[in-house]
Amino acid sequence: MVKDYNLNQIDAIAESLVAAFEYKIILLKGDLGAGKTTLVKAIVKQLGSNEEVSSPTFGIVNELNIANAKAFHLDLYRIENSEELQQFGFEEYLHSGDYCFIEWPEIATTLITQPHHTITLNNLNDSTRKISFI
Repeated sequence: MVKDYNLNQIDAIAESLVAAFEYKIILLKGDLGAGKTTLVKAIVKQLGSNEEVSSPTFGIVNELNIANAKAFHLDLYRIENSEELQQFGFEEYLHSGDYCFIEWPEIATTLITQPHHTITLNNLNDSTRKISFI
């Protein structure tokens, strides 16, 4: 799926993504400010969570409660090498069976061997994004 959307359509986009998910590992790519965390917020809401979702940039991982399960929101922006991934147990999250939303996944692509989806976001202007979902 490739689609342009206005930010006020984010809930509808999240709903269509959740309906299309076949895997629980979701990689999110895009420049700073593209809306990766905003999209994760909308997706988690669609999955039945009322929790406040914020960027885990400094904590690296946020654990979220969703309907009778957990989800992990990871931000690898500040990770510099695979040793750091091992130090915080990155592969344990991948093998948890829970949803893993991974922003800035490029540093970890060799470790992500499980089937997954990739979402790429691009800014078109202040209120419009292009989304690519694989």
